[in-house]
Amino acid sequence: MKFPDPLLRATLIKRYKRFLSDHELEDGTTVTAHCANTGAMLGLTAPGSETWLSPARNPDRKLRYSWEMIRVAPGAGGLVGIHTAHPNTIVAEAIAAGNVAELAGYTGIRREVRYGENSRIDLLLEKDGAPPCYVEVKNVHLRREDDLAEFPDSVTQRGAKHLRELSSVVQGGGRAVMLYLVQRADCDAFALAADIDPEYAAAFAEAHQSGVEALCYACRLSEREITLDRPLPIDFSRSGS
Repeated sequence: MKFPDPLLRATLIKRYKRFLSDHELEDGTTVTAHCANTGAMLGLTAPGSETWLSPARNPDRKLRYSWEMIRVAPGAGGLVGIHTAHPNTIVAEAIAAGNVAELAGYTGIRREVRYGENSRIDLLLEKDGAPPCYVEVKNVHLRREDDLAEFPDSVTQRGAKHLRELSSVVQGGGRAVMLYLVQRADCDAFALAADIDPEYAAAFAEAHQSGVEALCYACRLSEREITLDRPLPIDFSRSGS
C-alpha cells in the first residue's frame, strides 16, 4: 500500500479524546491530526516521539492531517503503523499478488461483504469449486515483550463477536480465517494478550477449536509505503487453544 502523497515528519505532542492528536511539524507549526485508532496504543503515545502524518486530499475535511506512523526505535525497523483503516488494503493487495501462501488460488476478492448477524467481513475470497473464504483482519501494534507482538491492546467486545461469526461460517461449511497484521517489523512471534482481554482470548480458543484458522503476518514499513513482509508464528499456548 503506497501512500498517495508524501508523508510529513512531525513530533508528537499528545493524543487525546481517542481520535485526536497534536503534533509539531518540522517548521514549528502545531497541527491536530485524526487518530484512526480506537485502542489504548500502549507504548505508542510518548510525547516527543517522531511521527508521520498524511495530508488530507479533501479541502473540506475538518482535520487536515491523519496520523499514520510513529517511530519507536532508530532505523526503518523502528516504525509502527497506527492507522487501523489500512490493514484490509495491505492484506488484500498481498493476497492478490499471491504473497499469502495460505490464501493463494482465489480468483475473486470482495471487501466489506455483509454476513452473520449484522456484520461485514473484511475480505471474502472466492474461486470455482471451493467454499468461500471469510477473512477477518485485525491490526496489531502492541509489543510489551522482546520480539513478541500481541493483540488486543484493550478490551474488544466487537473482536469477540467477529470470532463467533467466523465460527458460524465454519459450521455452515465455509472457510474462515482470522488474520492478524502486525504493523511493525521488530517482532518475531505473536500471541494473544489474554491478561488485557480474557473474554477475547476465550472466544479465540473456542473459534480455533471449531475450525477457524489463524494467521499472522508482519509488515515492512517506510515513509512511502506499508507492505506485507513475512509470516509470524503464533503462540497458541497463551490463547488456551
